[in-house]
Amino acid sequence: MIGSLRGSLSRKAPEGVLVDVGGVGYEVRVPVSTLSDLPAEGEQIFLHIYTHVRDDAILLFGFGSQVEKKVFITLLGVTGVGPKLALNILSGIRAEEFSIAVDSEDVALLSKIPGLGKKTANRIVLELKGKLPRGESTADTVSMDSVSALVNLGYRKTDASDAVELARKKGLDIVEDILRESLKSLTEAR
Repeated sequence: MIGSLRGSLSRKAPEGVLVDVGGVGYEVRVPVSTLSDLPAEGEQIFLHIYTHVRDDAILLFGFGSQVEKKVFITLLGVTGVGPKLALNILSGIRAEEFSIAVDSEDVALLSKIPGLGKKTANRIVLELKGKLPRGESTADTVSMDSVSALVNLGYRKTDASDAVELARKKGLDIVEDILRESLKSLTEAR
């Protein structure tokens, strides 16, 4: 099974992306939220992957965060929800908002997602209430804020992510400290 992919974004389209990893192109279906967060074609990307095996095909589904992937996998456990509908749900609403809607039993909001009827929305609420991740952990938020700040300073997202990851491995967990260390490593790399 493929758990993640890091490579060059070769093609970006509504039906999915093509990721070039070492000369091999992987077609990956992604939700709209992940697609909109991806950089321009030719840039390096990282996706959390769910591999779906059928009799006639092997399909890859990619996500920008581990939370999104966990929500997708949890949705697949609901009766009547397959990969296509689960991806459609995550394209219609962010994973964190979806978790909150399920826990608050907001069937009206869920029913507004294209392709998700009231009956299936009720079933999702019934089967998943209290079982979904509630959002990014504090550590993920700190890392995302740090990467965002570096991108706003003009650094490429991949370089910023790598620098933040390096700073996090040194045990830093405050945005200001991570930024200081990341800027130091980015300027040394130039």
